Amino acid sequence: MLDGRSVTLIDTPGFDDATKSNTEILRMIALFLTETYQHGKKLAGVVYIHRISDFRMGGFSTRNFRMFREICGDSTFKNVIILTNMWGEVSKSVGEARERELASDDLFFKPVLEKGAQMLRHDHTLESAQAIVKRLLDNNPLVLQIQREIVDEKKDILQTAAGTELNKELLAEKERHEQELRDLQDEWQGTSASPTTSLLLSSDSDMHTPFNTTSAAMNAKDEETRREIEAEAKKLQKEMSRIEAESKNLANNFQKEKADLEQRLKDMDAEAKQEQRRMQEQEQLLPEMERQRKIMMKMMDLQDQWKAAVSTKAELEEARREIDAKATKLQNDMNRMEVEYKKLANSLQSPSWEQG
Repeated sequence: MLDGRSVTLIDTPGFDDATKSNTEILRMIALFLTETYQHGKKLAGVVYIHRISDFRMGGFSTRNFRMFREICGDSTFKNVIILTNMWGEVSKSVGEARERELASDDLFFKPVLEKGAQMLRHDHTLESAQAIVKRLLDNNPLVLQIQREIVDEKKDILQTAAGTELNKELLAEKERHEQELRDLQDEWQGTSASPTTSLLLSSDSDMHTPFNTTSAAMNAKDEETRREIEAEAKKLQKEMSRIEAESKNLANNFQKEKADLEQRLKDMDAEAKQEQRRMQEQEQLLPEMERQRKIMMKMMDLQDQWKAAVSTKAELEEARREIDAKATKLQNDMNRMEVEYKKLANSLQSPSWEQG
């Protein structure tokens, strides 16, 4: 909660992640964005984080930002924040110089800033983080380019701007590896047909033994070089196969994962509807439950009254016994006094009294 409003923050990996390939990351991001959009949810803002401590914005960073731009699209940049962090790791002057360069260079953030994006600093405090989020709260939520392409325009992920950019990078990487492989083959062919080796093999018989020894050494070195080149060639071939597989699997895996996610969301919707029905049934039972509660309260009140009545009866019985006991005592006292009175009267009427 922020300023009384519920805020959801979604953290996504960058395209330079060490544990996932770029195709996996694009699939993850595309899946989340398309499914949330299909369920009527749009983002109020997008934050791109760049370390100001980086000496320069190298290949990984520029590729990361290109993919970010293709995912968002030009029309949504007014809801984008370019956030620089790690200010504590550089001096103020160095950080400000890098910030100016990033904001003024066409290769970096200038084109996005010119289309409405904001560039802010994060100083690693809670107040700073909250201030950044508050900048996005009142935005009009917009549809990102990749959401519109996949959901509205029914494009395959490879046909989206982000998919095209990623596939272009994969193809460029594959071509680079192919050229490296051709260079290795040329190097091997040049080594196997070296002039030194040919000269040693055509030497006369007078120098047969020394040249044979040198030739053996060169052959051994050639064999070692050949093995190194073959190992490097296999490594490049494996990398090219991986790139080709990534390119082919991007669309296939996306569709499968999209279907799986849709099924999970359907299951979640079904569970939510079932829970809603259960709550509605409970709401329908509330009047009956309230009536039963009132009956129970009345029964408890009657029970309390009965207990009070029983208690009062016991008190009255005790009082009656006390009164009976006092009455009995008074009666005994009266009987005793009556006996004494009779004795006194008899004594007053006796002859001895008359004679005295």
